[in-house]
Amino acid sequence: MSTPAGARTGARSRRRSHLTLAALVALAALALLMWRLRPPAPLHYTTVVVGRGTVSRAIAATGTVNPVMTVMVGSYVSGVIQAQYCDFNTRVRRGQLCAKIDPRPYQTVVDENAAALATARAQLAKDGAALDYAELNLARQTTLLARGVAAQDAVDAARSAQRQARAQRELDLAVVRQREAALAAARVNLGYTDIVSPVDGTVVTRNVTVGQTVAASFQTPTLFLIATDLTRMQVDTNVSESDIGDVTTGDAASFDVEAYPGRSFGGRVLQVRQAPQAVQNVVTYDVVVGVDNPALALKPGMTATVAIVVAERRDVLRVPDQALRYAPAGAPEAVAGDGQGRVWVLRDGAPQALALRTGLDDDSYTEVVGGALRAGDRVIVGEQREAPRGAAPAPLRFGL
Repeated sequence: MSTPAGARTGARSRRRSHLTLAALVALAALALLMWRLRPPAPLHYTTVVVGRGTVSRAIAATGTVNPVMTVMVGSYVSGVIQAQYCDFNTRVRRGQLCAKIDPRPYQTVVDENAAALATARAQLAKDGAALDYAELNLARQTTLLARGVAAQDAVDAARSAQRQARAQRELDLAVVRQREAALAAARVNLGYTDIVSPVDGTVVTRNVTVGQTVAASFQTPTLFLIATDLTRMQVDTNVSESDIGDVTTGDAASFDVEAYPGRSFGGRVLQVRQAPQAVQNVVTYDVVVGVDNPALALKPGMTATVAIVVAERRDVLRVPDQALRYAPAGAPEAVAGDGQGRVWVLRDGAPQALALRTGLDDDSYTEVVGGALRAGDRVIVGEQREAPRGAAPAPLRFGL
């Protein structure tokens, strides 16, 4: 029995497919073998030259720019604002009139008390004349009694009248002093209708307008806020309780404000206040940083990001922190105690480990206080294998 021609053609096609697949597998195996047997790509080390510089550790905090001294100008009396003479940014001198409350009600009180004082003084003069007459009458009756002309009862009556007149005069003197005090108080209240600046400075806040009624019944209202000297400012910062132990008076500080990106302002810690502030169980302390402001660039109320330098070393040998974290692949992990570290330097194209003693660390650089490392050595901070031409480079590996 003969085989059909279609069946023979299908068998030949399957044999060709199997041969093609076997050839592809052989080529893939050969390529994999060649890739495994190729020499490893050379390593490229990223190094940094060791030098001298400054290592400083700082505490970060946020705060608000404020004038060193701010005086609140209020009103002791109530009334309607009749005139206003000061506005925002007005330069004022001590005693300068800033606003005036309608003085007419208080002038009326002054006039009433002045009239009452005049009445009391007139009554004093009248009763003084009565006292003089009573004393003359007493002297006359005493003389007549000695001559046997007057009776003793007349002398006693004259003496009683003289004593009553003297007492009335003392009472009138007390009333006069009372009226004088009331008049003085009325004049003081009349003077309080003039709102004057108690210091030399600049008006930074105005809370009053003409026609506004000021009520000073229980709490003195603040009409103006005057900063004494805007050329000297301070930053009130909130430092957490975990960092406050490192902050001392006189520490250097720097801060930035959003109004001047890229510009840093320098100052010093003037005061570390003892009063704690607890907000949602987070305890902070107010640290006051003083800063000069001759150009008036800093404005009251600006938000400042502050860095307080709590430790600093100048002109010391230092290495990048990446160098202390780097180790070549396969190298044993170093076990270092406090103040001990290890870096790898490039010597004759190969990494060599050097032990060293470390000091202050500012999260970017670490101070080197001992060891064989010298200025000019090249410490390794990362490595990368050079990729074959046309291939994507391997990622750079830094110390972790």
